[in-house]
Amino acid sequence: MSAILSVKDLSVTFDVRPQGAWPWTPPLKLHAVSEMSFDLEAGQCLGVVGESGSGKSTLARAIVGTVPTSGGQVNFEGGDLASMGPAERRVHRRDVQMIFQDPLAALNPRMTVGEIIAEPLVTHEPGVSREERKKRVRELMERVGLLPNLINRYPHEFSGGQCQRIGIARALILKPKLLICDEPVSALDVSVQAQVVNLLMELQRDMGLSMIFIAHDLSVVKHISDQIIVMYLGRQMEMATAETLTTVPEHPYTQALISSVPIPDPVLEKARVRPVLEGELPSPLAPPSGCVFRTRCPKAQNSCAGDRPAMQALGNGHFVACPYHQAEEVLAAS
Repeated sequence: MSAILSVKDLSVTFDVRPQGAWPWTPPLKLHAVSEMSFDLEAGQCLGVVGESGSGKSTLARAIVGTVPTSGGQVNFEGGDLASMGPAERRVHRRDVQMIFQDPLAALNPRMTVGEIIAEPLVTHEPGVSREERKKRVRELMERVGLLPNLINRYPHEFSGGQCQRIGIARALILKPKLLICDEPVSALDVSVQAQVVNLLMELQRDMGLSMIFIAHDLSVVKHISDQIIVMYLGRQMEMATAETLTTVPEHPYTQALISSVPIPDPVLEKARVRPVLEGELPSPLAPPSGCVFRTRCPKAQNSCAGDRPAMQALGNGHFVACPYHQAEEVLAAS
């Protein structure tokens, strides 16, 4: 199986001017994403987890092309999206679609559901007749669990879960090859979250989609993903298959994320020991030297402030960026 998307050393940096600074004051550099590298196989789902401010949404937008990249490559089916101009990127845009976090805010309140879902067809397939567009919209509405007779209603007349289904239908109307889901269930009730996740899994299987699924909840990501990346302050901490990452996590940050997921057994939940993260997430304007997680890591050593750790291969597609883990390997070898 070949990779449909290959990201190599992707970085996104923003210029931030401090409030009250003089016009000639050099702007500060905000490192939103730093040197991200991964491959997404065709038909697979890649999960991305991390707390707020870890760079997950910026990574998604850099792949789609709504924010400029500062370095690295985004290869989609052999073409480098990061270096393409607007005209070249337009050709690939129909094959890479996105579902957004806030379902209602992502929909135009002045357009009907039918117009919203059909809008990509009007842009990318202007030769399709109005009758054909309407037919395809009705078929897709039914496919995502919406009644076709609601085609002339407006977004405010729907619930949050229904609005997210409208967003899914809009993203799929062009039959894309890659679907990027930017926290699509975080604004929904728990019961509705399960419905939307199951719908995405069903659509992925039936349409052969490749997906990137971004979320805070590691249990949700495990349910839908084949492979998972853990991000912290714009950097990769760990990457492995969903089963490996959730059963044998190697990075202290991954272990803390897993421990935050409650166990449905009250006896086991009360008895287990949870690693506690001290302090707050550092500012991406001034990330810590060395390992960016060291200021909150319970296993941090003085050596963690040195060079930033590279991703080390542990075998079977498992990678971790942890100087403490590398120190353990050196001690074991000696």
